[in-house]
Amino acid sequence: MIRELNLQDNKMVQDILDIQIPAYQMEAASIEYWEIPPLKDTLETLKASSESFYGYFEEEKLLGVIAYMVEGDVMDICRLVVHLDYFRRGIAKKLLMYVETNVTGIKRIKVSTGSKNTRAIKLYKSQGFEECQVVEVEEGLKITEFQKTLIGRYC
Repeated sequence: MIRELNLQDNKMVQDILDIQIPAYQMEAASIEYWEIPPLKDTLETLKASSESFYGYFEEEKLLGVIAYMVEGDVMDICRLVVHLDYFRRGIAKKLLMYVETNVTGIKRIKVSTGSKNTRAIKLYKSQGFEECQVVEVEEGLKITEFQKTLIGRYC
């Protein structure tokens, strides 16, 4: 089950952090870069976020989180994380499909990930995202940007 997450609920925010931090630590290790902004999140920074957060639950346990922002008709996926014990069960795909089909007025979705994050790249490509560009944000760190155009979904 997927539902919107209440960022004013301290327990919910802690549950998000309990998934987010280990997931981004794994990504940091895979891309060999430890300054990923979500690794620095705290209860306070998440509570102050202007992103929309949705979570995937099984038996009331939070197992995955997606967060995005919308500007005009473009959705920018800011974070997508799954509890490490529940990898490879389709949770990330379900979260992506949920926001794609439930957020109206969107013509395009964009997302980026470390260019060495092969797991995320495979996921995005499997969901119809196309690589737009690779940007070297600093020496040794490249980010791959993806987009997906939604045909006939603008209403």
